[in-house]
Amino acid sequence: MAISLFDLFSVGIGPSSSHTVGPLRAARRFVAEELAAPERLADVAAVRVDLFGSLAATGQGHGTFEAVLLGLEGWRAETILPEQVDARIAAMTDSGTVALGAQLDVDEAGASSGGVEIALRVEDFVVRPLTMLDTHANGMRLRAEAADGTMLAEQTCFSIGGGFVVTQDEADAESLSEAVESAEAQVPCPFTTAAELMDHSARTGMPIWQVMLVNETALAAAQGPEPAVPGDAELVVRDGIRHLWDVMEECKDSALGRDGTLPGGLEVRRRAPDWHARLSAEDPDCSHAYWQEWVNLVALAVNEENASGGRVVTAPTNGAAGIIPAVGFYAAHYGPGGSFVAREERDEVVQRYLLTAGAIGVLYKEQASISGAEVGCQGEVGSASSMAAAGLCEVLGGTPQQVENAAEIAMEHNLGLTCDPISGLVQVPCIERNAIAATKAVNAARMALMGDGEHRVSLDEVIVTMRETGADMSSKYKETAQGGLAVNVTEC
Repeated sequence: MAISLFDLFSVGIGPSSSHTVGPLRAARRFVAEELAAPERLADVAAVRVDLFGSLAATGQGHGTFEAVLLGLEGWRAETILPEQVDARIAAMTDSGTVALGAQLDVDEAGASSGGVEIALRVEDFVVRPLTMLDTHANGMRLRAEAADGTMLAEQTCFSIGGGFVVTQDEADAESLSEAVESAEAQVPCPFTTAAELMDHSARTGMPIWQVMLVNETALAAAQGPEPAVPGDAELVVRDGIRHLWDVMEECKDSALGRDGTLPGGLEVRRRAPDWHARLSAEDPDCSHAYWQEWVNLVALAVNEENASGGRVVTAPTNGAAGIIPAVGFYAAHYGPGGSFVAREERDEVVQRYLLTAGAIGVLYKEQASISGAEVGCQGEVGSASSMAAAGLCEVLGGTPQQVENAAEIAMEHNLGLTCDPISGLVQVPCIERNAIAATKAVNAARMALMGDGEHRVSLDEVIVTMRETGADMSSKYKETAQGGLAVNVTEC
């Protein structure tokens, strides 16, 4: 297993993990590794930004340009707050300058080094929507120059989905293979396929969530200082999972306090606050009879917050960020048979739910893709629905075989899903699509629980099918704003 749960689930800003979080991380990395570390920062007089393919085609609606500017200043996607985003973008727009690397060495009081002021506006970016680099549809190139035009550093990188970023050098098959082997050596139960995951479960007698926890604990122990006492690494993992769930809850709650319309020009009305008021009046105790309404509400709320550029958990992408929290609401409130889960038991439920979902997410990242620009929305919403179905099946008492079946059912009925958001905004059809996929996940888990775990189609077969379907899919249906709803619906 080369991928951690905390890689799949990371805190960032909306509206897109691949088009906002990824470019921010890529730009920050360029400054930190290519300019600050070799001490070239003071010599930089200009930075050129080239965007290719999907980043160029839908970057305006996804906030890609602004994200690159923030990354060049050194902001972290995990910690920057929406109000800081607004303040810095407004300041950079007014001045036409970027404080290159200013946030790389921020002290505990929040003071920065000031960075190097260079002239750069989003209008200066070179946008090439029809040019697809061979490695991935989400390509970008950053070049730093001295005052005399001499190139100081240049890096081509790719935002490959879920906020993951690789450079051109890292995209080389040999270096990726070495990275995988290195990561797998750190965990006791490495897996890249569902078959391997199921073998570990059968061999150890552990459910899938425990297999994942054992691996995450080993990764935490390897990455951090020597544990003070046995079990400290597991506590770090569990605290990290609690933090992710807290951010998911905060994201939902923030959306419930916002009225009006979403930004971007489509004038999409925020529905979550009104829905919440109505549901709270009709079903104040969150009874199982209203489970679908509550699941819909959470999915809508999280994705409205994401569409607003709010703070969300990439799960496994921002465009699909509402599904895991929505089905997690179901898992944390309704036990087997619809019985209500006591509040004091919910932490363990959430731990098992997210660990199981994370294990399934690893399979999609390893064998296929979670990038809408690479395989369409089946890789984003489909993967999230599959992950959520597996996690819910686990907490409702499913066997490892039933959990795998739940994940397979959910993806099987998301195959071929296109990515064609109107105006390049993560609003229509993305917000409602999250709610529909969340209820699909609940249904998939219930169907799996009605069986004995035996099923004709394996999860691995469905994942491979999703990858091949994405490869066959026309590029106009893969986050390019050149087909589907993106061209057949009037924007205003």
